[in-house]
Amino acid sequence: MNIDALAKERSVYALDVLGFGRSSRPELSADSEEAEEQFVDSIEQWRHQIGLDKFVLLGHSFGGFLASSYALKHPSRVQHLVLVDSWGFPEKPQDFELNVPVWVRLIAAVIRPFNPLAGLRAAGPWDDTIFNYIYHCNAQTPSGETAFKKMTESYIFAKSPMIHRIGGVDKNIPMTMIHGSQSWIGSSSSYETKYLRSGCYVDVQVIPEAGHHVYADQPDAFNLVVDEICQKEDEMIDVDVN
Repeated sequence: MNIDALAKERSVYALDVLGFGRSSRPELSADSEEAEEQFVDSIEQWRHQIGLDKFVLLGHSFGGFLASSYALKHPSRVQHLVLVDSWGFPEKPQDFELNVPVWVRLIAAVIRPFNPLAGLRAAGPWDDTIFNYIYHCNAQTPSGETAFKKMTESYIFAKSPMIHRIGGVDKNIPMTMIHGSQSWIGSSSSYETKYLRSGCYVDVQVIPEAGHHVYADQPDAFNLVVDEICQKEDEMIDVDVN
């Protein structure tokens, strides 16, 4: 995502979720529901410190899950909810374990005691500038990873799937759900969300030739979608003011 391009006409804030990236690394709860609440509360504390009243909230992957949770708890603060290839929506299929190859289960059993980015910390910094940045961001205490792991079950599913809760988001909050056509996260949950929120604004956008990191794979197409959302919201604010 080219933040400079999106920031030409409006303020754009990019924040690392608590416990990840360059954010602080406090010890988070081992209880999945409490950990989710701590993540959401940290976003609200950030909003308060910045001084935003209402804003377009965009979250990618795990961030999309947390953005949805934030919208459930603080609906008056969200102008438009943008979910980019969000993790944690579908419920785990009952036969999922039966369909997982034995070799995958063996690997999962080996790595289960470790946090998702443990290998990155063990490998040490790499020469490339971006990888070096990623290493130093994630070489710290993995409090965010640990909490995320507690919120996860069976490899990739959320213990508390968002699909069961997304219908509770205030009906007046418009939603746009963006996916990469080649992402490992399917768009079916987004279309199910559109069905569950019948009568509410839910737009599903699938960007061709993009994977999970839509903003990096097809930045121009991604920026165009997000910029159009922001422009529409700017126009709505102008109408309300006038």
